[in-house]
Amino acid sequence: MLIDIGPLRRNPAFRLLFLSQFFSALGTMVSYVAVPWQLYQLTGSNMQVGLLGLAQLGPVVICGLLGGAVADRVDRKRLLIGSEAVMALCVSGLLLNAHAEAPSVVAIYLLVAVLQGASGFHRPALEALTQKAARPDEYAAVAALSSLRGTFGMVAGPALAGVLLAAGGAVWAYVFDCASFVLSMALLARLPRALVDDAKRGLEAPHLLADLAEGVSYARSKPELLGTYIVDNVAMAFAFPVALFPAMAQAYGQTESVGWLLSSMSIGALVVATFSGWTGRVTRHGRAVVVAAVVWAAGTVALGFAPGLWWAMVCLAVAGAADMVSGVFRGTIWNETIPNHLRGRLAGIEMISYLAGPLIGNARAGFSADAIGVFSAIWVGGVICVAGVVATGFLLPTFWRYRGGPARVGA
Repeated sequence: MLIDIGPLRRNPAFRLLFLSQFFSALGTMVSYVAVPWQLYQLTGSNMQVGLLGLAQLGPVVICGLLGGAVADRVDRKRLLIGSEAVMALCVSGLLLNAHAEAPSVVAIYLLVAVLQGASGFHRPALEALTQKAARPDEYAAVAALSSLRGTFGMVAGPALAGVLLAAGGAVWAYVFDCASFVLSMALLARLPRALVDDAKRGLEAPHLLADLAEGVSYARSKPELLGTYIVDNVAMAFAFPVALFPAMAQAYGQTESVGWLLSSMSIGALVVATFSGWTGRVTRHGRAVVVAAVVWAAGTVALGFAPGLWWAMVCLAVAGAADMVSGVFRGTIWNETIPNHLRGRLAGIEMISYLAGPLIGNARAGFSADAIGVFSAIWVGGVICVAGVVATGFLLPTFWRYRGGPARVGA
């Protein structure tokens, strides 16, 4: 049952990637709490917090596609380090803005948009390097470890953000994030050349747009990939309540509990990741993704009726655990069905899938909350999510029947 840490023991390159992104993810989650917290403090508006998601949506789509194509043509190690350098500069801009006598709301939107655009080049390079650093029989373990890394950041990051925000406001949170990027880049610089050298990269297609078209065409030709993208987008677009956490905390009379709400979701995910050894023996990955997404939606519906903070935290823990299961099997399907020479481009499409949904979901939640109330916006979105996920399973039977894991590796 315990998580398989074999790839960390056996593979120094994967270990460096894992550690670098461990620190980077921790700092990112601190800012992930600090930015909407600061925006809500400045405006007092759920709609303004929701608009933050729309400000990031364009960069996610455009840079996710371009970044994936670029990652399959250039030195992925340099692309990864360069992307983190740009992201660090954006966080430095947020730091200077927060330190100003009258912080600019427009500056927050612009800097976050650029930061999200840089992540569109960062994530494809990271996913392509990770796939190359692992063996095919390790993909489930690597997906679980990557999810554990992110989930730990989601637990510890918001908790740490709460301490930093209470002690020094958004300024201290942004300082911590900047320091995490510096440490991450130092570790990435030590990646071996054997992991990134590829003489064939960039020679298959005459120009970047041809690379991009090839990646999109491959994604469209695989129902099992389309199913992972659609399920995740539906789940996040209709049942992602994070933008409403500041308002929920205020409704419960504990404004400092924003970090607790976000951490609750991550605690559920962390428990599942810790005991994820069983995932390597599961073969019906498509069904696992659908069922997990339905449980996520059910947890969100229950959240809409939670009578107090502690019940809300339990609902979020259940939803987070289900999202972790979905994420592990989606990641495994991606690595099992995508060749490495296309991995950067498909990782860009994946990033659009799992980032666009939450951004749209935050905007939907913000607008809905102002129209029908905070808690009604939560449970109504969860009900729509259940219907959408179940419909996806029926409309994409190949995805529903997809088998992977040990059976696929053996074949």
